[in-house]
Amino acid sequence: MAERVVLAYSGGLDTSVGIGWLKDATGKEVVALAVDVGQEGEDMDVIRQRALDCGAVESIVIDAKDEFANDYIVPTLKANALYQKRYPLVSAISRPLIAKYLASTAIELGADSVAHGCTGKGNDQVRFEAAVAALAPELTSLAPVRDFALTRDKAIEYAATHNLPIAQSKKSPYSIDQNVWGRAVETGFLEDPWNAPIEDLYTYSQDPAITRAPTEVVISFDQGVPVAIDGKKVTPLQVVQLMNRLAGDQGVGRIDIVEDRLVGIKSREIYEAPAGMALIAAHEELENMTLERDVARYKRGVESKWAELVYDGLWFSGLKKSLDVFIEDTQKYVTGDIRLKLHAGSAVVTGRSSTTSLYDFNLATYDTGDSFDQSMAKGFIELWSLPSKVAARRDAAAGK
Repeated sequence: MAERVVLAYSGGLDTSVGIGWLKDATGKEVVALAVDVGQEGEDMDVIRQRALDCGAVESIVIDAKDEFANDYIVPTLKANALYQKRYPLVSAISRPLIAKYLASTAIELGADSVAHGCTGKGNDQVRFEAAVAALAPELTSLAPVRDFALTRDKAIEYAATHNLPIAQSKKSPYSIDQNVWGRAVETGFLEDPWNAPIEDLYTYSQDPAITRAPTEVVISFDQGVPVAIDGKKVTPLQVVQLMNRLAGDQGVGRIDIVEDRLVGIKSREIYEAPAGMALIAAHEELENMTLERDVARYKRGVESKWAELVYDGLWFSGLKKSLDVFIEDTQKYVTGDIRLKLHAGSAVVTGRSSTTSLYDFNLATYDTGDSFDQSMAKGFIELWSLPSKVAARRDAAAGK
């Protein structure tokens, strides 16, 4: 039996052409592996057949939508993870899951290598290979686009010459990655950061400029996990799917960003993450009600580092796992309801309720009968400002 390589197959240009290029370059049989992480508008049966039509000896499709939601999206939500305060880690959190199945499939089939369709300029090459190295260090990672000089124009020409069944062409040069958490679009005219995105780029959201009545929704959380929408119990996957529709219909979650890639270059990206941005806004506000001040402040720094680690392909790293433990501990009281108003591209919190809230009306109110003893404030301020006062006297004595 010939040696095999397991290719992470998306059904797009690079991985479709990559099947033939891998066979030619290595002499190995190519097994295509597609992982369903909720790619909207993609028929996985069509993708399975496309891989076979492009020369794969075997085509495997794994339905991992619930696993993706439970084990990857939920931790991301608990971390309020936004790279550079804006990117909700759309592609970054799917790569370790795909890599997990790449490694396990390769081991199961006796393959000695795995492959992906990433370029040498992107982040995903690092995410795939770092994850595989952490899970199955004995496997070799191959990248036909990067390692065998498969440029985009060559890929388009190869696909046309070999009559490969792919939709991408010179008239549609975008690179698109999507899953249930969001959608990422790059290349083409977007590579000029002065060019504004056009409406045709978007599929997960409607134009926020279109006039429509606001949508009000109540999201219920249990220890940081969204468990119900408007009182109806739902799974994490169902929460994301429903919020994609509700928030997407209001144009929520469109992001146009120049981001700092791991490899050192800046890249212009267009993202759609209606559910992601709406759910993070709701979860953050519930944390404002339920986390102690010092925990909340410290967690913001942990969230930033967590997002950087995941963006940089270190999902299975020791530091990320340790931060997971801290984040999970912070969620034990993040339980309650958040009311969101979705309208004109924004998701605004308009109501909060929690049985584990630290918000005390009797302490917060300015009305007569409040339980806060304001007379304590004077002495507190004296002690709080004492180090500054002593330092100021020292500076004055030193002539500064």
